[in-house]
Amino acid sequence: MKLWKKDIESSAKVEQFTVGRDLEFDIFLAPFDVQGSLAHTAMLESIGLLTAEEKEAIHTELKAIYRTMESGEFEMMEDVEDIHSQIEFMLTEKLGDVGKKIHSGRSRNDQVLVDLKLFMRSEVKEIVEGTKVLFDRMTALSEEYKSVLIPGYTHMQVAMPSSFGLWFGAYAEGLVDDLNALHSAYQMVNKNPLGSGAGFGSSFPLNRQLTTNLLGFEAMHHNVVYAMMSRGKAEKQLASGMASIAATLGKFSMDVCLYMGQDFGFLTFPDELTTGSSIMPHKKNPDVFELIRGKCNRIVALPNDIAMLTANLPVGYHREMQLLKELLFPALEDLKACLEMAEYMLQHIKINASKIDQDKYNYLFTVEEVNRQVLSGVPFREAYIQVGKDVNAGEFKADRKVNHNHEGSIGNLMTDAIRASMDRQLNSFNFDYWEKRIEKLVN
Repeated sequence: MKLWKKDIESSAKVEQFTVGRDLEFDIFLAPFDVQGSLAHTAMLESIGLLTAEEKEAIHTELKAIYRTMESGEFEMMEDVEDIHSQIEFMLTEKLGDVGKKIHSGRSRNDQVLVDLKLFMRSEVKEIVEGTKVLFDRMTALSEEYKSVLIPGYTHMQVAMPSSFGLWFGAYAEGLVDDLNALHSAYQMVNKNPLGSGAGFGSSFPLNRQLTTNLLGFEAMHHNVVYAMMSRGKAEKQLASGMASIAATLGKFSMDVCLYMGQDFGFLTFPDELTTGSSIMPHKKNPDVFELIRGKCNRIVALPNDIAMLTANLPVGYHREMQLLKELLFPALEDLKACLEMAEYMLQHIKINASKIDQDKYNYLFTVEEVNRQVLSGVPFREAYIQVGKDVNAGEFKADRKVNHNHEGSIGNLMTDAIRASMDRQLNSFNFDYWEKRIEKLVN
């Protein structure tokens, strides 16, 4: 079923190759195609290309289709070319020639573009929500275990005292910066390409500001050629924001895998959240965090994958842009799942508060001793040399009392300030604006 076909039938082999996995991913775009069509047909009525009665009939059917999507009843037809064809076909079956009018003033190019922008905008919201849940868990754990010391490492060597409060808090603050990177992508995807047509505008008197308002976009892509050029660029920018979160999550997962090992033993999880070995009965493998690490490493590579697919393409639409879905859509699902699983695992984390008491961690406190001597009036270099001599002679006696109180240190985590930074970042997205517009549009 093709609404775009010419008189000549395509080779089945060519058709199978060119359609590829599009139908598999088009189901993700289904509700957004309806949203775009509702806004577009409202605009067509406003400029006289649809009567009020025609628009009302189209909207009634589109909203009925939308409700099947919300309830999970909607399915892609086997012989349909894409989601855009299916919805137009369903309207035409119900309304006859009226259904055929919905494509006036738009190309499949800007129809796909607006679907993708609406989809990516919605995905950003879900990622932000998942990130906030994980952030809340990390800040709570930071406060709960703020007095529990662990070794800090440089060059993988025992270095200075750290704490679980610092460790959890560091990753929490990292997520704030990651959302700042994601916000940059959000600003790019939150722009309306409708009305750009095949990339060169239309001779119809389209009202692009109206569809921008109806769909709750922050702005429109002003230049119709650039609206078309934003495909690939928007996906790459979103991938960069995702990669920032994934890098933080992957690094945290690596820490967890190390800290769970018997050589570290700083933390563990209940047996039911770990896996065993087929021959080693003592094993508690951190499979969840290993998979999070692996999936996040793939997401970190995603911007480069997209860049390699779209690099040096001349202006205009090109069919390989279709392949962007195969790169981006699974990565979005992976990132959301990783955020969810990381937070779930942290609900059950078990901290070994006494591990730091072992003698092998005595040298963590050499800097503390140097600083104590400096505070008593000894020049720093003399104190450094003396403590070094004590270490080399095996005479260093560790005083395990830690007194760090400056901003952001063991005794002053500044958790409230980190939470305030997150609140400011969340408010910058202003999801409520478009959610209310979409709610009004579909109801």
